[in-house]
Amino acid sequence: MDRVQLVLLGLPILLFCSDLVTLFGPEQLPTQKPDLPPHPNPDASSDAVQPDEISSDAGASAQAEPQVDGPASGTTVELKFCASCSYRGNAVTMKKMLETSFPGIHVVLENYPPPFPKRTLSKAVPFLQVGAMATLMAGDQIFPRFGMVPPPWYYSLRANRFGTMATIWLFGNFAQTFLQSSGAFEVYCNGQLVFSKLSEQRFPSEFELRELIGNRLPDSQFGKNLEKVWS
Repeated sequence: MDRVQLVLLGLPILLFCSDLVTLFGPEQLPTQKPDLPPHPNPDASSDAVQPDEISSDAGASAQAEPQVDGPASGTTVELKFCASCSYRGNAVTMKKMLETSFPGIHVVLENYPPPFPKRTLSKAVPFLQVGAMATLMAGDQIFPRFGMVPPPWYYSLRANRFGTMATIWLFGNFAQTFLQSSGAFEVYCNGQLVFSKLSEQRFPSEFELRELIGNRLPDSQFGKNLEKVWS
């Protein structure tokens, strides 16, 4: 086995193992850096920077405080989207728009998972990949154990086993991505569905979503006069 064959064999195995670790490994939470004790002899430059950081933090907290008592205070909007469909950028844009248009509103971003059968099949894809690669490499010993003769297509696939293994890995990843995607972009306001991409087959525009949320604000003059404000 030459070096080219080793590379063709090792690359799919390495990528496949990384997929297994990502899929079944525990989710790592971001760790906070511990507060460092003050230096006994701080430099003049650090003394000049620290007040700016304190003032910036104070300014950020001062800007965040008025949003709690804003006209949309007490309203929660949930943006449930398909994370594997690269919809996070649209969700973040809508979140910033809603927080700017309705001070005090609470916007939550969540992943909208696919149905249970698709999630179960997506978990089974890595095992199918392992089984297919094991059969390809050791089919001469596996088929006789079940009292079967290796079929002709097995020898044709094994003749080009490196290309076959790469094909198994590529098609497995494609199937797993398809099964993990829901194609959803659902908007809930205080637990009530106000827009569904699954039903409308499209994304909401910023003006449309702003109007839908504004009309849902409970007993708010801001929501009642929204059309007059934005017209």
